[in-house]
Amino acid sequence: MSDDEARLSTRKRVTVPKTYKLYVGGSFARSESGRVAAVADADGTFRANAAKASRKDVRDAVAAARKAFDGWSGASAHNRGQVLFRVAEMLEGTRARFAAEVAATEGLATPEAEHAVDTAVDRMFWYAGWTDKLGVLRGGVDQVAGPYTAHSSPEPVGVVGVAAPRRSSLLGLVSVLAPVLAAGNCAVVLVDTKVAVPAVSLCETLATSDVPDGVVNVLTGDPAELTSRLASHSDVDALDPSGTDESLRGELEETAAGSVKRVLDAPLVEPDWSTAPGTKRLRAFTELKTVWHPIGE
Repeated sequence: MSDDEARLSTRKRVTVPKTYKLYVGGSFARSESGRVAAVADADGTFRANAAKASRKDVRDAVAAARKAFDGWSGASAHNRGQVLFRVAEMLEGTRARFAAEVAATEGLATPEAEHAVDTAVDRMFWYAGWTDKLGVLRGGVDQVAGPYTAHSSPEPVGVVGVAAPRRSSLLGLVSVLAPVLAAGNCAVVLVDTKVAVPAVSLCETLATSDVPDGVVNVLTGDPAELTSRLASHSDVDALDPSGTDESLRGELEETAAGSVKRVLDAPLVEPDWSTAPGTKRLRAFTELKTVWHPIGE
């Protein structure tokens, strides 16, 4: 081995830390504030930087979600189901990557992380199957006494703000996001920078699948700083506070009441996301539309 080769073999490589960006309107962008926050693994090892969203980023994300709503809600239930099936396929295809990220982020053993990823894939697949069955679950012909019939059908509420779970970086996120999308809504999701890596990887999956731009918008940052901005935004129709502290719930509900915003009755303590989800979240983010039709001559 030559002297040059020996020097190259012993030289310590300087790694280039990645800076994860926000996902708004189908594009990855830096925060308009220019702020970033360091992201560490569960053992304290520095992993990357993540953009720290601002109030302006929240407004941009809500605008992108509102712009995408008509197209997504107007698509057939079958079409939305196929899109979510595709997301599940993409998650399955990158299972090893997600398992490694979940293990590092949450401090889990590899088998536990793999189980969390597998459950997240199954969860997305499960909600995809509900898209064309929601009408049967919530809709139907109402029993009325009179010369008319009443037909009810579920419709999405609109733009849903979501505070992502902080203890379950992927499975929890999928568990709160999938029902919002399956019901035909668009989402603005706030993710704590401490668990940002799996969330941003999910965004990369969404960007390379068939999810239309703006249907899902993900902001990394401080939920305590930004959730109240979603609660007060007049163009946000519903709020899922699952990832917020118990101490903030009352304030968020009071703020949301100012714009007559629906707030999900989420548990104060994060549940075990691996348990069967049921249809509560699907029903929570739909409205019943009733049409009255006269009968007889």
